[in-house]
Amino acid sequence: MPTRQAQEAPGARAVARYVRLSATKARRVVNLVRGLPAKEALTVLQFAPQAASEPVYKVLASAIANAENNERLDPDALLVSAAYVDEGPTLKRFRPRAQGRAYRIRKRSCHITIAVESVVPTSGPGRAATAKAAPGKKAAKAAPADVEVVRAEDTEEAPAKSAKAAKSAKSTKATKAPAKKAAAKDESEDAGKSDDNGKADKPTAAQSQSAARAAKASKKAAKAAETEAAEEGTE
Repeated sequence: MPTRQAQEAPGARAVARYVRLSATKARRVVNLVRGLPAKEALTVLQFAPQAASEPVYKVLASAIANAENNERLDPDALLVSAAYVDEGPTLKRFRPRAQGRAYRIRKRSCHITIAVESVVPTSGPGRAATAKAAPGKKAAKAAPADVEVVRAEDTEEAPAKSAKAAKSAKSTKATKAPAKKAAAKDESEDAGKSDDNGKADKPTAAQSQSAARAAKASKKAAKAAETEAAEEGTE
């Protein structure tokens, strides 16, 4: 039975054949722009440091021009859908080396292919599909109404919970207040006792002076006794 082919997105492509560049070096640059918007890909290739970015840039610019001029597509809505590099023919050359030897040199080439496609649908079926999807969006927007109803029901129970919380907070404050006052009184009494003890322990100025005088008198008496003992020993 004949099968219906999938409708392809509108787009265009460009190919550069026999580019004097190795396929591996070109693939490094092509991998940078695959899947990017066309304008952004041009900017990336413009500032890429690889030497292969110049031929890849030209191929991409040609694909965009083909889509704009031949397919009447908007260049701002283009996307790099496919980008690949195939190996081309290799030129074999020889380079003379020491002792009469000849070393082979391979001058490789490649074929660069880039395809772009339009992201925004421009045909009738695409617009019809978007129109059919519109009621679904309205239904999705109507869904949050149920959530609002549930929240309104929750808010009815909220005042009762808040009142209970306020009562419990007041009771805890009432029980904590006497305890705080008693603790403050104990701290003040302990501070007074410590001050009294400190004052009792510290000697006054008069007491310290009398103690110094007594020490001096004892020293003088000891010296006098020593002198008397020395005089008696000499006699």
